[in-house]
Amino acid sequence: MAFAAGTPALRRHYMRDHEIGRVWVGHVAADDEHGLWLWFATGSPWRTIGAADGRTFRDVPFTDWGRVEHALHDGTWSGDVLMLHPPGAAYSVWMFFTAGRFTSWYVNLERPGARWENTDGLVGLDTIDYDLDIVAAPDRTWRWKDEDEFADHLAVPELYWCDDEAAVRTSGAEVVKLIEAGEFPFDGTRTDFRPDPRWTVPTAIPAGWDRPRAW
Repeated sequence: MAFAAGTPALRRHYMRDHEIGRVWVGHVAADDEHGLWLWFATGSPWRTIGAADGRTFRDVPFTDWGRVEHALHDGTWSGDVLMLHPPGAAYSVWMFFTAGRFTSWYVNLERPGARWENTDGLVGLDTIDYDLDIVAAPDRTWRWKDEDEFADHLAVPELYWCDDEAAVRTSGAEVVKLIEAGEFPFDGTRTDFRPDPRWTVPTAIPAGWDRPRAW
């Protein structure tokens, strides 16, 4: 399943029991031998889960997450980002830009993405975010991110959507080797990326955003 550049695209994060946790809307930037590249622009709409009473996900102690009503909150995305999803990889690599200048890599450790396509031409990728991340500067100095959150969630296995801590950490260690060696995608590839000027910033989450999960 190959996606054409410029096609409207969604990226969706799932939690437990097929519950959607986050939705981004953007465009396919490329689909090549390296994987699926998705572009999400500052100002585009997105949805992120929280409590129905208005609290954000992080405002709710995770031990209480199973006892509160959930709701998706609408927001506006901040941070131009090009996301690479290598085939079969248990991570994605996000390249952030500010005013067209590359500023950092962000490695999101996650379930290998599953693609889907609607009959109306909308395409997407579904995954599960495992919370532990890596941030790397342009000079390839790097650090772990959200280690405390990962540990906090692992302590409540009946609620958490990650059941293999070792596998997540192994994936992270493999990516760190690529960063330190300056190997793809941390070799400067697409750090000069510019979106096609014909790709207008989306103004709404399109119909079909809540279609069944792709796996």
